[in-house]
Amino acid sequence: MNEDEWLERHGLHPAAGQLDEVRRLLREQTDAERRTQGAGDTALMKLCCVQLFTAAVPDDVLLIWQAKTAGMDADASIEIQLLCGCGLVPTKDHLAADPSAPARAALRRLLASEEAGDFEGFSVARQTAAYSSYYA
Repeated sequence: MNEDEWLERHGLHPAAGQLDEVRRLLREQTDAERRTQGAGDTALMKLCCVQLFTAAVPDDVLLIWQAKTAGMDADASIEIQLLCGCGLVPTKDHLAADPSAPARAALRRLLASEEAGDFEGFSVARQTAAYSSYYA
């Protein structure tokens, strides 16, 4: 399955019943990328992250984080903003409430990115519109 086929199959806004399939594919690609740099399809991984971003399910934040940190290519192609489908403040609150090491790492990176100005002008609607334009 390539990025174009996946996009045609699910669009940018998969139905709630399709989200488990998106999560499954993202996990598979993330695991492949973690095993061997370049083995995961980072363009497909990014698309899955965009689809989860548009679904705005807080529990997907760490799945997106794991995909982002699977390797150098994944880190470069999966923007930190993709963690924030629920919004920046709710995402920070969600991560702060989770005591796990991955949540703490994601929160540290999110705060550093925010401090660096990576979230200036950020809004979920604006980010979604940018992805809609990119994938059109």
